[in-house]
Amino acid sequence: MTKFPHLRQDFTASLVVFLVALPLCVGVAVASGVPAELGLVTGIVGGLVTGLLPGSSLQVSGPAAGLTVLVFEAVQEYGLPALGIIVLAAGLLQLIMGALKLGRWFRAISVSVVEGMLAGIGLVLIAGQLYATAGLKAPASGIDKILGLPGAAVDAAGSTAALTSLALGTATIAVMVLWKKLPQRAQAVPGALAAVILAIAATALFNLPVATVEVKGLLGSIQPPGPDTFGGVGIGIIGTIIAFTLIASAESLFSAAAVDRLHDGPRTRYDKELMAQGAGNTLCGVLGALPMTAVIVRSSANVSAGAKTKASRVLHGVWLLLFAALLPGTLALIPLPALAGILVHAGFKLIPFQKMVPLWKEHRGEALILVVTAVSIVAVNMFEGVLIGLALSVMKTAWEASHIKLEIIDKGAGPIQAYLSGNATFLRLPKILGDLEGLPQDRPVELDLSGLHHLDHACRTALENWAARHSATGIEPVKVTEPTGAPAEKLTAA
Repeated sequence: MTKFPHLRQDFTASLVVFLVALPLCVGVAVASGVPAELGLVTGIVGGLVTGLLPGSSLQVSGPAAGLTVLVFEAVQEYGLPALGIIVLAAGLLQLIMGALKLGRWFRAISVSVVEGMLAGIGLVLIAGQLYATAGLKAPASGIDKILGLPGAAVDAAGSTAALTSLALGTATIAVMVLWKKLPQRAQAVPGALAAVILAIAATALFNLPVATVEVKGLLGSIQPPGPDTFGGVGIGIIGTIIAFTLIASAESLFSAAAVDRLHDGPRTRYDKELMAQGAGNTLCGVLGALPMTAVIVRSSANVSAGAKTKASRVLHGVWLLLFAALLPGTLALIPLPALAGILVHAGFKLIPFQKMVPLWKEHRGEALILVVTAVSIVAVNMFEGVLIGLALSVMKTAWEASHIKLEIIDKGAGPIQAYLSGNATFLRLPKILGDLEGLPQDRPVELDLSGLHHLDHACRTALENWAARHSATGIEPVKVTEPTGAPAEKLTAA
């Protein structure tokens, strides 16, 4: 035991993570429109491959609800065989980015964009899975899913089978919500697993007419992309690959930062973690499985269960492999409305309800970026929605970087005092010059630049030219107080 001092804690934690991961792996796969076994394959790779690699010691990887919408759209547009190509290419890109040490730069992405992305995914996921809880087929686009809900409710109300399915899905959500209110000892069994077990029992006991998971067998579900698949994809798939890469990488590395705040162990090495995710996704692509990310739900369960080393996440992959190999028929007992209920619950957790009000009060620009990103994903699609959010974030940063204030003090006699503070860049040059050129030409001016944090070359040149023009009227030259830490060359009126 001295060689493995934390084996007992890691063993126990691995069982907890396995029980959390099992229903989510199956649910994410079914919601993504792929065989349930492919979700288990991704979970196994996340444990046995990514779990062994360096990067973040305690976060756990597997299929994530955050990529469900994107995977579903990709499978609908390009077909299931092409999914392997997309995931393989995304994994290779992650490996390259990790080797180029780009992992740390993902921390520079605005948190509002990432949270808006997850919120948009959550909204589409909730809307789509609400149809599934009633056993109905969901429309293709995000906006149609939401707009079609009233009509779906009317259709469900007129069907006994739909109402039965909806009741089971609703009960699943209720169990997950109420499970956290039970004594700590009862919560040793994860809420999602308890909800699935109760749904299986209710379906069998009352012989409920609801759909269950279709089982193909682990080996039968694996479809490595062949030469024909590579030849059949067009250039349009590149945008989907980039979206997979950026979203999976951002979600994994933001998850790593969140997990680091939950424990006192070794900190995440972001470039190595990006390469670990890339290795896992590359293998998932070769196997034709779902893409993987680090998953905060499983990771936080891992930490809460007392895990100390990466052994816990590797062992959770072993348990998933044993389940898939020995008990695959068990999947056929799981009602689809129960899995839909689990994903509706997961979708709500993707939406930062509690953060919105404080964010609006303190940083309205960031709150606006979050909302616009989420709405864009629902209205357009995942990739373009994220691009819109990133563009807004860049525009906001540029606006703040160019923020400048000009204060004029005119006492009616003597020189006019002009105080510039903030960041003087070419973006705000027209406003600066417009205000300065509006000053009386027959009065001396004292221009105080000491409050500037930054003065770029374009602004310096423009201010010199303005000072020269103002001083050419025959009055006292403009007196300039230079910014703190200004370069040797002084801004002059001549």
